[in-house]
Parts: sequence; structure tokens; C-alpha cells
Amino acid sequence: MRTPLARVRNLGSSHSGTKDFWRQRLTAVAMVLLIVPVIIVVIMLLGRNHAGAAQILGSIPIAVILLLFIIASTWHMKIGMQIVIEDYVHNEKLKIAGVMANNFFCVAVALASIYAILKLSSGV
Repeated sequence: MRTPLARVRNLGSSHSGTKDFWRQRLTAVAMVLLIVPVIIVVIMLLGRNHAGAAQILGSIPIAVILLLFIIASTWHMKIGMQIVIEDYVHNEKLKIAGVMANNFFCVAVALASIYAILKLSSGV
């Protein structure tokens, strides 16, 4: 026979939120650091034709900056939406479906963005 306190002991915080908290802060700092170079790249692309844009995006440092920004922003988006889903969706099945849809959507956005940059940088 267990007391009510014994039934709830060790069932409190899962101690997994801290990892997501720091990952979200890390991606936010990465985006803050990368936004200035990304804005500069966008300004460089203004008024360029397709060949000019392909030449700029074909540069390795610019491609790396854009890829890092895409990865940081989609990861940040995934963590943020997952926290909202976990906190405000109370139906367990809907919560699982929401988290799965969120993961799929974030991966799809990241892959589509990377594909678009690679396609444009190749000049095709």
C-alpha cells in the first residue's frame, strides 16, 4: 500500500526542459550574429539578374552563412513551436500528432530553403 506522496514522488519535472531552453537561446544568438551578413547578402542580390545572383550565391562563404542561418532559424522554430504544442495542447493524441507535424514541417522548410539556395547558386 502506497501513500499519495509515494505515488507522486519522482514523477515531477522531467529535467528535459533545460536542454531545450538552452538550445533555443543558442539558436537565437546564432541568428542574431548571422542576421547582419544575411541582410548584406540580400542587399547584394537586389537588382541582380539570375546569373548575378548565382555568382554571388555560388561563393562558399556566402553559401555557408545562408545555410547556417537556415539551420539555426528552422531549429529555433521547431523548438519554439514544440514548446507551445506541449504546453497548450492537452489531448495526448493531438499533442503527439502536433509535435510530429511540427517536426515534419520544420524539416521540409529547411530542405526546401537549402534546395532553393543550391539550385540558384548552381545557375540552373
